[in-house]
Amino acid sequence: MSVRPEEWRTEAEALRAKRPRHILFLCVANSARSQMAEGIARSLAPQGVTVSSAGSAPASVRPQAIQVLKEIGVDISGHRSKGLVSIDAGSVDAVITLCAEEICPVFLGKADRVHWGLPDPAGTTGTEETRLDAFRSVRNELRRRLKVLFGHGDDT
Repeated sequence: MSVRPEEWRTEAEALRAKRPRHILFLCVANSARSQMAEGIARSLAPQGVTVSSAGSAPASVRPQAIQVLKEIGVDISGHRSKGLVSIDAGSVDAVITLCAEEICPVFLGKADRVHWGLPDPAGTTGTEETRLDAFRSVRNELRRRLKVLFGHGDDT
């Protein structure tokens, strides 16, 4: 994806060592990548860790994101896209930005920052199956990285 192949692993391990209590995932629309990251992270994070997501131009949660997470037993059907103003910046310890092609939102709070540039599956064209495969690819990469972040090993 956009970083050197294992750079994300080093960043995830360093972030895990800091034991953040509130992790925020950011992208532009808060409709696909950050929503999937939030759902997967909530399923993996230790008790007491707050996980949230937001975007600079919130839209609505993509049905494909809901569907591909349901395939792995994670339900985000109740999630709603949120803007940065809905987040208590003072409570956030770590921010993970997920934008690749777009300009990521800026987070002004005092938090550790990591950038995992992943392609936006919402921009994929073609058949419904092609589009779902793009969401699955991002889902799988997020799950792989978040397992490392939360100390669940790695399923590469």
